[in-house]
Formats: sequence, C-alpha cells, structure tokens
Amino acid sequence: MQQQGHEILWEELRTAFQAHYIPASLMEQKQREFRELKQGNRTVMQYVQTFIQLSQYSPGDVADDPSRAARLLQGFDPTLQTHLGRRYQSFSELVDTALDMENRLRVANEDQKRKRQANNAPGSSQKQKANYQQPQQYHQQSRFVVQPNQSGWIHRAPQQQRFPTYRAPPQPAQLPALRAPFTQGAWGPCFNCGETGHFSKDCRAPHHLQGPTPAGGSQGKQKGSAPKTGRVHFIHMDQVPAGEQVLADTFTVNGHPAVVLFDSGATHTFLSKSYALRHGIKMYKLKEDYHITAPGSPVTTGLMARQLKIDIGPESFVINPVVLPHQGIDVILGMNWMVENDAILHVGRREVQLKSKVTGKVLKVHILEQKHLEATVNTSELQEIKKIPVVCDFPDVFPEELPRLPPDRDVEFKIDLAPGMAPVSRRPYRMAPDELKELKTQLQEQLDKGFIRPSSSPWGSPALFIEKKDQGGKRLCVDYIPLNAVTIKNKYPLPHIDILFDQLAGAKVFSKIDLRSGYYQIKIREEDIPKTAFSTRYGLYEYLVMSFGLTNAPAFFMYMMNSVFMNELDKNILVYSKNEEEHEEHLRTVLTRLREHQLYAKFSKCTFWLREVSFLGHILSEKRVAVDSSKVEDVLNWKQPEIVTEIRSFLGLAGYYRRFIKDFSKTAKPMTSLTKKNAKYLWDPKCEETFTSLKKSLTSAPVLAQPDVTKPFDVYCDASGNELGCVLMQEGRVIAYASRQLRKHEANYATHDLELAAVVHALKIWRHYLLGNTCHIYTDLKSLKYILTQPELNMRQRRWLELIKDYDLEIHYHPGKANVVADALGRRAHCHMLEVRPTARVICCEIDEIKVITEQMAELYSLIIEPTIREQVIAAQKQDKSMAYIREGIDEKKRACFTLDDQGVLWFKGRLVVPKDMELRKKILDEAHTSMFTMHPSSNKMYQDLKQKFWWTRMKREIAKYVSESDVCQRVKADHLKPAGMLQPLAVPSWKWEDIHMDFVVGLPHTQKGYDSIWVIIDRHTKSAHFIPVKTIYHAKTYAELYIARIVSLHGVPQSITSDRGSLFVSRFWEHLQNALGTTSIHSSAYHPQNSGQVERVNQILEDMLRACALTYSTKWDECLPLAEFAYNNRYQKSLEMAPFEALYGRRCRTPLNWSEPGERVIFGHDLVTQAEEQVKLIHNNLKRAQSRQKSYSDKRRRPLVFEVEDHVYLRVSPMKGVHRFGVKGKLAPRYVGPFKITEKCGPVAYRLELPSHLATRR
Repeated sequence: MQQQGHEILWEELRTAFQAHYIPASLMEQKQREFRELKQGNRTVMQYVQTFIQLSQYSPGDVADDPSRAARLLQGFDPTLQTHLGRRYQSFSELVDTALDMENRLRVANEDQKRKRQANNAPGSSQKQKANYQQPQQYHQQSRFVVQPNQSGWIHRAPQQQRFPTYRAPPQPAQLPALRAPFTQGAWGPCFNCGETGHFSKDCRAPHHLQGPTPAGGSQGKQKGSAPKTGRVHFIHMDQVPAGEQVLADTFTVNGHPAVVLFDSGATHTFLSKSYALRHGIKMYKLKEDYHITAPGSPVTTGLMARQLKIDIGPESFVINPVVLPHQGIDVILGMNWMVENDAILHVGRREVQLKSKVTGKVLKVHILEQKHLEATVNTSELQEIKKIPVVCDFPDVFPEELPRLPPDRDVEFKIDLAPGMAPVSRRPYRMAPDELKELKTQLQEQLDKGFIRPSSSPWGSPALFIEKKDQGGKRLCVDYIPLNAVTIKNKYPLPHIDILFDQLAGAKVFSKIDLRSGYYQIKIREEDIPKTAFSTRYGLYEYLVMSFGLTNAPAFFMYMMNSVFMNELDKNILVYSKNEEEHEEHLRTVLTRLREHQLYAKFSKCTFWLREVSFLGHILSEKRVAVDSSKVEDVLNWKQPEIVTEIRSFLGLAGYYRRFIKDFSKTAKPMTSLTKKNAKYLWDPKCEETFTSLKKSLTSAPVLAQPDVTKPFDVYCDASGNELGCVLMQEGRVIAYASRQLRKHEANYATHDLELAAVVHALKIWRHYLLGNTCHIYTDLKSLKYILTQPELNMRQRRWLELIKDYDLEIHYHPGKANVVADALGRRAHCHMLEVRPTARVICCEIDEIKVITEQMAELYSLIIEPTIREQVIAAQKQDKSMAYIREGIDEKKRACFTLDDQGVLWFKGRLVVPKDMELRKKILDEAHTSMFTMHPSSNKMYQDLKQKFWWTRMKREIAKYVSESDVCQRVKADHLKPAGMLQPLAVPSWKWEDIHMDFVVGLPHTQKGYDSIWVIIDRHTKSAHFIPVKTIYHAKTYAELYIARIVSLHGVPQSITSDRGSLFVSRFWEHLQNALGTTSIHSSAYHPQNSGQVERVNQILEDMLRACALTYSTKWDECLPLAEFAYNNRYQKSLEMAPFEALYGRRCRTPLNWSEPGERVIFGHDLVTQAEEQVKLIHNNLKRAQSRQKSYSDKRRRPLVFEVEDHVYLRVSPMKGVHRFGVKGKLAPRYVGPFKITEKCGPVAYRLELPSHLATRR
C-alpha cells in the first residue's frame, strides 16, 4: 500500500488487495482454469459468463479487446468455430455472432429432424441426408435437443442438465451488448427447396407439413421459425431443495399482497394465473406461445399481463410478466427484470439491491429469514399449513368447512323490534332457470350444515343472489329491508380509522386472519329465529345463524370480536408486531383465543408474516401510511356527477382519504355547495375543476408518516377567507392534513381571531396526539406569538385560551409558511447509512464479491462523486504528449510564457493549460455555456470569463464556433444582424381594380350600430380604397354580400386578392365564392404581414385619421368613416404623383378648397381612349419608379440570404403576450422553432418547409 496522502489507482488497490488477502495458490488455480476453459456442453451464454468471471484472475492473458476475442474463440466448440471462421477484433462482436450462430444451428437442427420425418419414405437420397450431418454434430454437444410432443415441437434440455445452477448470476455491466442479427454468406442448400443462399424459415417455396401442427398455431405459419422459449427454476416452494437459499418476500402488486421470488435462473418474469384471476388482473393473448423449461415437465403458455406495478420498499417498479397456468408462487422476477433494474442479489446477507429508473435511487431491501419464507409465499389453498411457523400448531383453526353449528355462547345475536310492529312478509323474487338451480343447490347445502331449517313463520323476506368478487360464483342473500325498517338499531361503536392507524405505529410484521363465513359462526337467539325467515320458490326457510343483510349484524360482529379479544384489544385484532420474535408470540396468542372460542378461519384468505399490509383501503408498513391504489384507481374513470346523490357518493370516497389531501375542504367547496338544501344544481367550470383536482389528488396522494408519541409534534396553521387549514408534522415528515370550511358566523371574525381559530381547530382534532406531548405551533400572524401573555382579550379569545392552557405548546411566528408543506413533502426520512459509489459498476460488483461492504442499509440514496474540471485538466496534462514536450523545453526563451508549479502542473501566464482533449474541452465549454450558473452567454462574454482561468490554442475561435452552433441560442436569442433576404416587391398591376388588397382594422370601440371593425379594401394600381364598417360577429355570407354590393358593383370582379390568413379569407365559403367569380386568392406567409405592406400602411393612415377626428370633432368613428374614405382618396400619393381619385377617374374630386370653373369638358371617341391609356401608362411608370426607389432604400438595410432544397432552417415566430405557443406561454416562447427541412423553393426568398402537423399549413 502507498503512504497516506498519496494518490492510488483502482488497479493498484485491487492488485495489492488480492496479493494480501487471496492466496497465491488460489490465484494460480483460477488462472489454470481460465487457460484450460472450453465450451463443452455449455450454451454460448453460459460459456461467456464463465469466461468473464475467470478472466478477472488472469488479466494479462486478456490485456486488450482483440486478445479477449481470440481467447474466447479458442474455447468454442470446434463445429461452432468452423462456422465463425475469421478473426474478430471486437469481443462483443464475437459474442453477438456466436449467439446468432447458435440460434441458427438450433433452427437448422429442428428443420433437419422435421425434414427427416417427412422424407423417411424409400428413395430418399444420401445427398439430402448428408446435409443434416453438420448441424446434428453440433447439437449433440449442445445442451439443447429437439423432441416432439403431442402438441408440437418444443425445446427440451437433456435430463441430466435440465436445471443448471449458477454460482453467481451474470452482472449486466459485465456482459457485452447484443447487436443486430449477424448474417453469413455461404450456408449450403435450403432444407425446404434445396437452393442455396437462404434458410428454410426464409424460403418462399411452399412448405411441406412436417409433424403435427402446434396447438393453437396457424396453418399458414412457417415451420422453420423457432418457438419462443424460457426457463424457470422453481414454480412451487415445494421444489426448493432442502437447505438451498432463496430470496422471496411479500410485496404488493397492483395494490394486493403477493409472494415475490427473485430467481436469477429464470429467463423472464412470471405471474401466477390464479393470482391474476383472484385480483382481476387483465391478461393478453400472445402471438406465439412460450415453451418454458420448468421442474417436472415443460409448461406452455400464451398469456401475459402488462404494466403491473410492484411496490418494493418506497419505490415502485413496472413488470410485464408471462402468465404461468400452474405457478404456486405469485410473482417470479427473472433476469430480464433484474438487468433492467440493475438488480444485485446477496443471498448470504439476504439482500436485494435495486436501482429505480424514475428517481435513480439505489435501494437495498432486506428479505425475511428462511423459516418464514413458506408463510410469505403462500396466499392460496395450495399452501400447506404445516410449513408456516406458529400456524402449523393450529391446523384445527383452519378447517376446509365449518364442522358444525356454532356452540352455545353467552353472546347471541338478537333482533329487537320497535313496539307494536306486526310481522312483514313479501313474496319471493323471480329468478332465471340457472339461478333457480343454484338456489336449490345452496339451500340443500345450508340445510345439510344446519344453518337453516324449514319455517312456518309469519315473517318472510325475499331471497336473491349477489356475485362473489374474489372467487366468482354467487352468494345467497336475503333482502331484509322490511325487517330492518322496524328493527331497533344497535349503537355499538365501530372503531375510527385514525385510531386504528395510531395503534399500528412502529409495527414491522403483519398477519391478517379472515374468519370462514364469520357471520355463520354466530347463533341467533331462539325467539328471534322466526324473524329471519325468507321466501323462495322452494318454500319458506329461517336462519339459525346470523345472516347477511341484517341491519345490526356488523355492529354485533364487532362486539363479539371485542369480547373474544378483550385482553388483547388495541394490540392484536390485526396481528402486528415490531419484530419477528414478538410477532410469533402475538400470532400464537390470537390463534389460541380462536381455538378456545371455537372460531374458525379461512386459510386461503389469511396472510402471514407480511412486511406491508392492505388494511381498510390503505397500505400500511413501518413508519408510513399510503392510499391503496387498487381502491382508487377507478376514480380516474369516474364520470361527471349528474345528480346530488352522485356528488355525495364521490365526496364520500374523497372524504375517506381527506387526511392525505391538503386543503381538502377548500378544494371541495364548489361541489359541497351543490349538496346544500334547496341549492340549485348547476355544474359550472369551478365544479369541473374541483372534480378533476380531487381525482388527481386521490390517485397521487402522498405517503404519510406514522406518528411517534414519544417525540414532539409540529403544527402549521393557516386561516384563509373561507377555510381553516392545518398540517401535523414530526421530524420534517407529514403525518396528516386537516381542514374545514368556515361557518357563517365565523366569516365575520377578525383576522386575529381566525388565525387563533385555526390553532384551536388543530388542537381539537389532534388532541389525542398533542395532549401530554410537547408541540410547536407555527402561524404567519406574529401577534399570536404573545397570546398567552396579552392582558386584554375578548370573551371568545378567553374561552379558547382556557383550552390552549391544557397543552404543552409554544407558538412561533413563521413567515412564508405557504412553502412549509411543500418543503416537508420534499424531505424524507434519512437512511441509516449512505454508500458512496465513485467508480464504475464493475468495480462495485468486485467489491461486493470480496465483501468489503458488509453493513446492512435501510434506504439508500445514490451520490455520484466526480473529479472537478480542474482536476480533470491536470490529469489530462499528464497523459498528453504535447504537454510533455513543452515541459522539456520550459527553460527555452520561446516558452517563457509557460510555467510549472510544485506539482508539475503546466500554466500559461497564470492560466491553466488545457491539452488537446476534445471531450474535456467540450465539457469545459458546456459548463461555461449551458449550466444554470452561466445561461448561454455570447461568445465574447464567454471567452472573457474562460480566459481568466484556462488557456489553449485557438481558444477564442473554438468558443465562437461553439456558441454559433448552440441550438438553444439560435432559437431564443434576438437577431442583431440586418434582416435577411432582399425586398421582393409585387408586380405592378396593368389596370385599375384588377389586383386588390384586403385587411381588417379590429379592436375599435363599439358604436351604437354595433360596429367594432373596419374592412379595408385597396386597389394596388390606383391606391384608391374603400372603408366598410363591419361587426366581428358577421358570417362569411354577410361579408360576401358586402363585397358584391360595395366592390364588384362599382369596379367589377378583380383578378386577384392578396390578404393575410384571417379566418374569413381561408374559409371554404370565401374560397368557393372567389373560384366561382374567377378570382385568385393569395395569402401571406404566417407571422409575416410584410406581404401586404400597402394595406398595412393604409391601416396606419386610417387609424391616425380616426384618432384625429375623435380628438378634434368628438364624433363617433363610424360617422367619420365616409369622410375619411373621401379624404384619403383625394390626397396626393407620391408613388402615383397624383391623388388616387384622379388616377381612377382622370380628375381630382371637387372640394371647398379645390374647385373647378363651370363649363363643359367633354371628350369623345378616340381622344377619350388615348387619354385613358396615357394616364394608365403614366401611373404604371410612376409605380415602377417608386418600387425601384423603395427597393433600393430597403436593400441597403438588408442582407442577402439564399437557401437550397434539403437545407435545414429555423422558423421565426413572434412571442405574443398571453398566448400559449410551442409549449411556453407569453413572452418566454422561443423566437425560432426547428430546425425544419426545406422541401420546395417557392420564390427568391420564399420556401416551403417540412413542418409538424400543428404547423403544417404555414410556409
């Protein structure tokens, strides 16, 4: 070992450790085993696993990847070597190829035997037989052979090797990753058609039937395909050899207790079919059956279950098991699940280590001792009582059937009627033929057992059937509604669920005992037997034992159980204990009491030695209480209540779990208000939000801690305008929530009294916790801190102060308490020990094998410790050759800028030199650019920050290149360059009102006529415009009528209309109208209003005119609109060098300012046409000059940018306030999205992109 304080590498530590603790003779023996290792009868996977394990003892023989591959290839079976052929440079490639080759040869062997059976007739050629020799020779040495059975072809292992055992399961990190199937060139002739180049399973020629068709298989299925196979070591605990250690315990699967076996020898994860049926788990049919090698005989199955949740400790895992028909163990977790969850089994320490894929935490689970295993792995009739500790001494308590009528006891069920009640009798219900048959059978059974007898009573209630949920079938019940209505109710108190939870605090081991037909074990008082009479098709009968449906039956049953277990009350009704020794004593006491009172349990419904138990809709374990997901999973599908009764039903379920829901009263208030007397039923959005929120809270309720009455409590109180709320906590863990709505008179309380009322509310509901214990009250009202010392109090405060003085409490001011609960839920109980794993998983496995870590842990949190960037740079300097060259010439004048410190670290002008390690440089750049501490600075700022500490050649250039290629920067940062793309003006129209623009000015004040928008229509040739007042509620038909009346009637039908993508212009009606008129619709690009620049400019002018009109003349804008249109059309336009009115009509319009002398100016014939043509030419030339001038000005402020098809570009979008776009709302939305591929070039600066569906209409 090196001296303290010096760095030591893992390889050096391992070598020193092995030299000190592992004998040299053992090392030599392992090295000799490795060098002499051959495949033999092993499969390829078994051989590779053994090779990897033994190679650790001889690292010199496998120094690099090619040498490992060569050594592995030498040990393969000679026949397999012949097929593998060439040398391999990659170990993983060789393993992949060998596995694929083994599978192909196995298929060939199967085809060979089938072909031999089909061609067994005389005349078969020797050449055909010779084709089978080579695969057969290999598979005689392989552990797999192919044998036919009655239903088809299956894989079966030789008898002496059917159940291989592994000294240690393969670790996932040590096995090479499997790649795509390997293909080989020359394979010889096909076994089906005789041609070369393909296998029989891929042959397109017609296949001949060879042997019997597999059961349930399709006739069209190719016979060359290999069936799916699997393996399992044990399917019943009886098959476990004596003395062999197995890891099994009880966990919950989909909310139900299940026996779970960790089996490293099983290829898949398996589920018992009986368990699936018992708990209503849906099973799915597989496309192909699985042939599972199992003890005794192979098993064939075609069923699987999907997405089952198994809770192991505080974490949940998902399994997709194959269903086995005769499996005695509920769940078997095989290698596929273990590899997926990084499972490591420690049989000696009875521990299973798992890693959660969701949270990334590493969890270690301790498994029960072997003596309690049989009790854990049994929840059905298949289990033998003699295998369960303690229970094995009481077989008489668990009979198959009730042996006799209940004995005479001091306690008998009685039915007391209200005074003056006469007997009530009703005729029997009608039943279907199959129900009558079942009724006759069950009546006879109960007559034989003595539970009922024929009756002549004046009473009579109808009999009916209900479905049994657990086992199927029907249970005979009686509709005792008439009898219950006149029965005096038994007020015996039932226990409160919170009290039961408090009693379970600290329990670690649980057992549940279910009585067999518990009601039938209680006799009815003789004089009350006639009252239980029930009428059937076959006569009148009466019960001698307590029947289902009687109103006082539950309360009386609880009374009897409390009488039997009076001495053990508050301890062993549900048998729970703090350790296994104490549980053994408790369980024996309970079973003894059952025997003494001749009470019998149903063994198949009993569970023993559980670490976690489902109890009254909750999952209980040590130090935690959670909602049983199986009880509330259907709540997500709960339909919207339509009547008050349905609301009460939903709130009843939610209220049962209210201790798990923060601010339950406040959340449920909108729905609660609908249940009040004379309230009008109105389901509004608030009710829907409440309904959705409660469903989400129920299905994602937090895990609550169990209270410890020996430790102080913390209570956080709050009073809002409508509710009192409080949270009970202990050591940072939430124990319970509580809340209630304010009463009418409390709504008038002052703030000080409301906050004090919240404290009093908490003290009352949690009195059983807080009285006699120290508690700390936290409130956000500072004056409450001094309530105990205030001299002047009102009467209400004095009354509450008398209650507060009974408690040992301190009131604290806690500002910002709204975050308390969130913080508390974020904190979890600290683990007993934390294991730090700083290196790769392979090293962890080796440490586990040599048992360096021996401590047992409760809950494990994973910490990843990595060297700092500075340490990584220093380590990289030592390995870089160029750095060594600089060190050698450090004294030369040209390297005067470089210096070395005492540790040999190279510096450049006080900055750490980073070697040419691109991965390390990228890590530095990532940390300086993308971390939460830097947040994407510009290249210059990033360079200025980095150059303070680091230096490497061309550093600034690399930083600039890195920032320019940052996807996030390109999408979110503002572009400070000139706008891209030169101006592309539209072509100048050839005549008046042939090409027009349309747009809307919206958001205007409503006028008396209801107008709130203006429809602006402008001619591109003469710039003349029409302003039409409209309403946003208009339909497309109304706009079409206005368009015909105001535009077409005056100017004719235009050739084209340019507009944006408003709902009117892209509607089907508008498109069909324009197509019918022969007009082409041109739409601008999305988020690009510059396409309609002329009309956008007119909109600005119009808005300015209306503002001025409103300010100057104080008139409504719709009254000014006709004159605004006149003023605009009679104004001088620079691009036309005349007014739009003059361009349209040939002269200016008369106004009080611009008048013309009276007289006639009449133009006829040719002169009229000539003047009109000259004016159009003049306008056309003026527009072209104006366009050229505008393009010249615009292009000076723009930059050319051209793309080609197949290029990828970002699409610019405009973040808009309050608009939810691209996953982000408002101004935080990205400026660009993409990148997207260019599929078409539509113009010099217009492109069509390949966009996702929600953007597919944009260009």
